[in-house]
Amino acid sequence: MNAVGSATFGNREEEVQIGAIKRSRLGIFPTPLEELKMLSSSLGGPRIFIKRDDLDGLGLGGNKLRKLEYAMAEALSQRATTVITTGAVQSNHCRLVVAAANKLGLKTHLVLVGEEPRIATGNLLLDKILGAAEIHYVVKPDAYGNIKEGSDPVDEKVQEIKERLISQGEKPYYIPNGCRPLHGGLGYANCVREIVDQLYYYDLAPSSIITACGSASTQGGLLLGSRLYCQGMTQVIGISISHSKDQLIARIEEALDDACSFLGLEYKTTQEVIVYDNYLGDGYGLPTQAMKEAVKLVGQKEGIILDPVYTGKAMAGLIDLVRKGQFRKEEAIVFIHTGGIPGLFAEEQAIHFQR
Repeated sequence: MNAVGSATFGNREEEVQIGAIKRSRLGIFPTPLEELKMLSSSLGGPRIFIKRDDLDGLGLGGNKLRKLEYAMAEALSQRATTVITTGAVQSNHCRLVVAAANKLGLKTHLVLVGEEPRIATGNLLLDKILGAAEIHYVVKPDAYGNIKEGSDPVDEKVQEIKERLISQGEKPYYIPNGCRPLHGGLGYANCVREIVDQLYYYDLAPSSIITACGSASTQGGLLLGSRLYCQGMTQVIGISISHSKDQLIARIEEALDDACSFLGLEYKTTQEVIVYDNYLGDGYGLPTQAMKEAVKLVGQKEGIILDPVYTGKAMAGLIDLVRKGQFRKEEAIVFIHTGGIPGLFAEEQAIHFQR
């Protein structure tokens, strides 16, 4: 199952990894793993480590890059000339899609959920600097930018762009918001393998891994990695930044079952899927006091910057769980820094940190 080899598409070599799935090398991996000694000491809790996926080397980094290594390899295998993707106006995913496509010589068309702002800031500014071929804005009730089957304005816009590009002789490849669950699963299973190797240096094994949970494919991949490399003994905890825990758990379990079937694993969903949705606040991208305190605490104790939409709320959850005595002092807890720093500089987020 863990076949490793290579194949060539055009001028780029594609590496073959888990399940002989082609992977296009885009990031710098493994990413660093740091111990947060000052934070752990201030909380009086377990040993806390942070997995720096914000430092994976392309387009200001972030967790979507691990997933895009598989998505982009698939695009190349289909001889795509351009990619289409969607997300919120301040989407970290869209920023990294443009950066990854640039590296592979592909064009990018973005469909962003929300109104076009007067001044581009944060991720949208980077989309423009990176040179997305087109940026379309669609207003719909769900600001998170999820696409569902049926009469959805975002889905309709994507289809319209696809048909136009095909008529112009292009070959578009569509990447859903957050990437396909299988690509997320493969990317973050690899992340667990890195964590296990890096903690071996400390004579430790990860007892729990904490991550923000939005599209859910990161947590699904971490659970897959726990099975493959930790015999399912590493607990994976998701902190919701977008939906109710019931919605996310159902999505993760379905993705895990699909990944196991695809990889030919004999077992289905057996490990408990844990998601907390009580740190979400009023909704996706809306700040909470606990998030602001977590961002400031980690910055002032460790000199590490978190973002307000994902890692800030996830860290708020971790801090609260530590204070409630959820973890033993001798445990090794790994927090996934999923990136998203440009979002801190979006006008609607920066205002909350002014005082």
